[in-house]
Amino acid sequence: MGPGRWPPPSTASARAHGAEHMDSAWAVADPAAVSAARMRGIDRAYRALFGDRVGGPELAAAAELARRAAESVDTAGRPLAAANAGLEWPEAPHLQLWQAATILREHRGDGHIAALLVAGLDPVESLVSFAAIGAASVERFESRGWSAGEWRSARERLTARGLVDEHGEATDAGRDLRHHVEHLTDQLAAKPWQLLGAADTERLADLLGDFWVAVLSSGLLPSETTLGIGRV
Repeated sequence: MGPGRWPPPSTASARAHGAEHMDSAWAVADPAAVSAARMRGIDRAYRALFGDRVGGPELAAAAELARRAAESVDTAGRPLAAANAGLEWPEAPHLQLWQAATILREHRGDGHIAALLVAGLDPVESLVSFAAIGAASVERFESRGWSAGEWRSARERLTARGLVDEHGEATDAGRDLRHHVEHLTDQLAAKPWQLLGAADTERLADLLGDFWVAVLSSGLLPSETTLGIGRV
């Protein structure tokens, strides 16, 4: 990369997106107020979804296991996981479960960003390559805020690398690269579950099974998201 080419255009655009939204957000409410409102919203959502089972033994047991896993995460190099891990734990078990899940999700997400960087994918290239393997429609990814020109330029860069064809679909090399990204993400996210142990990890999954079914049957989850859930 020659002089004057760093940071890449997509990185500079990402910084502009963040500044645009965050500066105005803090003018409306400070972080403590936002965090409290978020917790109230989660409390109401859990009670609406699970009713009296919110205070039941299954959710309490799941919260204890999930918290053990969350408290074991290594937050070095993981800013979003570190930020959530630094918050005070709520008293109610169902809210502890949510906070633990948030820490574990962001721990995995931060590792995913690292895996994308290792793969040589910048922010918009990461999304274009994900759309190219069928994670979601290109239109769905418009919610991420990239312009048509930025998306087109990223596709051209990936095409030059042999990762995407002229129709915007992943080549075999592109699919292999995305598979490598997901495999590395799994590896980077594995430590909390290894420390929790196979038996307790399986027990946690069993405890949450009925609750997961309730969430799926609620109709609250969108049929398509930029996370590629159920698609890839």
